[in-house]
Amino acid sequence: MSVRRHSRELALQCLYQIDQSGNTDADIAFMSSHFDVSKKASPYAQDLVSGVRSHWDEINSLIETHARNWRVSRMAVIDRNLLRIAVFELLYRPDVPASVVLDEAIEISRRFSTDDAASFVNGILDSICKNVRSGEPERG
Repeated sequence: MSVRRHSRELALQCLYQIDQSGNTDADIAFMSSHFDVSKKASPYAQDLVSGVRSHWDEINSLIETHARNWRVSRMAVIDRNLLRIAVFELLYRPDVPASVVLDEAIEISRRFSTDDAASFVNGILDSICKNVRSGEPERG
């Protein structure tokens, strides 16, 4: 597994923790004090967690705009946090190709979520990607 994939999975676990516990102080350092966390994966994972938290409302708004008939609060916890990570990368990490962002999100959803999650995540991210990476960002 690549370091970046491991970072994304670590960020997903941290955001899951924040989402479920309400502990908004949780971060990768907090997780490292309780679990065995890869030192190589930690810096990018922390960038993802910090970025998602910094742009929380904007990211959620963008997801809801493109998730027809779905509110973020009604999505599965894993799916919504995976979408948050991917949307952050699409918006704020232009060094990561959109195809990589989508592929990684789909593969991680296959590992951590339900059988239907990959197509759900792909549909929303594809819609967002067409708007954000085409030079016409639709930000909440």
